[in-house]
Amino acid sequence: MYDPSQLRTFLAVAQTLSFTGAARRLGLRQSTVSQHVRRLEDATGRQLFVRDTHSVELTEDGEAMLGFARRILEVHEQASAFFTGTRLRGRLRFGASEDFVLTRLPEILEGFRYEHPEVDLELTVELSGTLHEQLAAGKLDLVLAKRRPEDPRGEPVWNDRLVWIGAERLRLDADRPVPLIVYPPPGITRALALEALERQGRQWRIVCTSGSLNGLVAAARAGLGVMAHSRGLIPPGLVRMPDRSGLPELGRVDFVLVHGPRPTGSQSAARALAAAVLAGGERLHRR
Repeated sequence: MYDPSQLRTFLAVAQTLSFTGAARRLGLRQSTVSQHVRRLEDATGRQLFVRDTHSVELTEDGEAMLGFARRILEVHEQASAFFTGTRLRGRLRFGASEDFVLTRLPEILEGFRYEHPEVDLELTVELSGTLHEQLAAGKLDLVLAKRRPEDPRGEPVWNDRLVWIGAERLRLDADRPVPLIVYPPPGITRALALEALERQGRQWRIVCTSGSLNGLVAAARAGLGVMAHSRGLIPPGLVRMPDRSGLPELGRVDFVLVHGPRPTGSQSAARALAAAVLAGGERLHRR
């Protein structure tokens, strides 16, 4: 009933919220992207996007199709691999941001290992900024991490808003510096938080620094201060700080997949894992 090529196009539009961006990402003409989406909407009998000359947004039915499309494509890829007898081999060095420590990324990796048992998967969990540096240095083959707004590299997995979070009982004094819980440099959320406070002219002080998300969460739960974090990945025991706290807006952040700049023997495995992450993307911001 649903054409895999149309589903892939739908996912690309949903992830980029742009018909032009989806066309560029898939190597298609924009008219082809529009045609795929229109045919999928005809097949479902539902409108999947609300679009005008300035914006593209998923409808409620589009949100529902997002999960279905990913699962259909995941099973489609599994069946294709099984019946074509393709066997991936080699070593794949995969880097994942600390942001995914508390998500369901392990389920995606477990599925990948099941489908490709002869791939030796090496996982590095680090700060997004550090992962980008290691990728550029040829120490990793594929990275799943945040990127700064001005960085064009990477294939979008999803876009989220950054918010301030802390313990529910925490109250900030407007006359005192903001107590910050941050990653060490080159943490991307650290940089964005400091830039936002500087723009507002708000004083701040760092009360906790840790390269581990678990360390930051422990400090925040103890009520030591606030931290900048993805709205879709707020850890249990922490809440978004209310508007009355007077903290500045942090903007949005992209979570992307980035392949290494130099060809390696692991390219096929990296593409397969990237497809698995994109197919199961909703599990990364759902516990």
